[in-house]
Order: sequence, then C-alpha cells, then structure tokens
Amino acid sequence: MAAKNIAETVQELVAPVAEELGLMLWDVEFVKEGARRILRVTIDHEDGITIDDCERMHRAIDPVLDEADPIDTAYDLEVSSPGIERDLRTDAHIDASVGELVELRFFAPVHGQKTLRGILAGRDEAGCVVVDVDGTEQAFARNAIAKISTVFEF
Repeated sequence: MAAKNIAETVQELVAPVAEELGLMLWDVEFVKEGARRILRVTIDHEDGITIDDCERMHRAIDPVLDEADPIDTAYDLEVSSPGIERDLRTDAHIDASVGELVELRFFAPVHGQKTLRGILAGRDEAGCVVVDVDGTEQAFARNAIAKISTVFEF
C-alpha cells in the first residue's frame, strides 16, 4: 500500500478515537526518515495540546492500529501537536486558521515575489486562498501555492 493510502486509512481509523477524546485529528503522515518508517499522528485542541494528551491518544490508537493492521512493515508511532507554526495542507487546516498570520510560498513568483505574508481570510467560492495583505484582500489559486504556514511573531 502506498504511503498516502496508508495515511488515509489510518486517518479513517483514528479520527473517531480523537473525537472521543475531545481532540481534533490535525494530520496523519506515513514517512521514511533514514532507515525508520514513522507513522506520525498530529492532534490539536482549541486549548492547546499537552504531553498527556499525546500519551492518551497514543495509548488509545495503539490497539486500534494493531487490530486493523494497515501497515505491513515495522514502524514507529509518534503522536504530537502541530506546533505554533504549522503547515496548512488541507481545506480544514485553512478554515481552522482564519485570522492568523500566514506565509505563502509560491511555486513561481507572483507579483514578483516567491513568498507573501498576511492575515488568512479563508477561501473564496472558487477555492482560492484569500489573504489580507496590508488591508487589501488577495486571492491565490491553490495550485500556485507550494506551502502555507502559520507564522508566530515573538
């Protein structure tokens, strides 16, 4: 099974568990880092995530994954928070981050720039990402954006 299919399968298996625990399933990735394969489950909560939340989620999904056995190779299970600066990869991530300062990185320069910062205003009816840059809303096609991340200014 391809890594993307594994991540999608695991997401379907563990999303109800996260919900039962009062958590939001932010992301699931199945990646190879060096010789290790890692199943990374990222959770969130409006009040933030603690190490105890990660441990509760780990203990709750471990038997679910053992029973369903969606991965036919050895792997390490990691449960973590998305952190203060997080990648916004899905529509749900974008919707959950409206009002936050974001940085967009483009595949090719847009208006002469490869990156742009502004306040995330959401998505328009065409699915474009809308960002308020210095009081002016600008819409950008998703296929022009290589990466969207929240930015935390210290």
